[in-house]
Amino acid sequence: MSQGFSRHRGGVTALKVARRIGGREHEGRLIAGDLVLPCALGRSGITRRKREGDGATPAGSHELLYVYLRRGRAATPRSVAARFLRPDDLWCDDARSFLYNRPLRGKTPLGHERLWRSDRLYDVVGVLDYNIRPRVLGRGSAIFFHIMTDSLGPTAGCVALRARDMARLLPRLAKGVRIVVG
Repeated sequence: MSQGFSRHRGGVTALKVARRIGGREHEGRLIAGDLVLPCALGRSGITRRKREGDGATPAGSHELLYVYLRRGRAATPRSVAARFLRPDDLWCDDARSFLYNRPLRGKTPLGHERLWRSDRLYDVVGVLDYNIRPRVLGRGSAIFFHIMTDSLGPTAGCVALRARDMARLLPRLAKGVRIVVG
């Protein structure tokens, strides 16, 4: 297909994400086949030199490894690996720890992000392969594909869609789908 997107029987295999022309740093567009959706990016826009805490979305091609779902709040995608969230699910963002950029459970003294949130932004949260294999301390953690409020304000570096747009997109995704940010 044209423009770097591909589709096969299992669904869309590549999502193209870019800044919205004329928009603010965090305003983007996500293209999935014939579907074009507004999306939120990091408050600092897109970068090729990602660092922990810089508020930027890393450029590149990132595989969607799996999706965490809040039970009863989102439909389970057919082609993407899914896991149900638990109230004690965390993600380590402590750049000094050997557990950096990994899922955790329970209480921990390490810096972390709670995946079970009351604001519903992580009712669907996709884990991208950014800085996973290999992990480089300080290169950025918790770069997710998740839900955003209707205002599509800036993220801390993730790619985010409105809940209704995420619900439209998830059934279209193929196993191994890549999010190409650039």
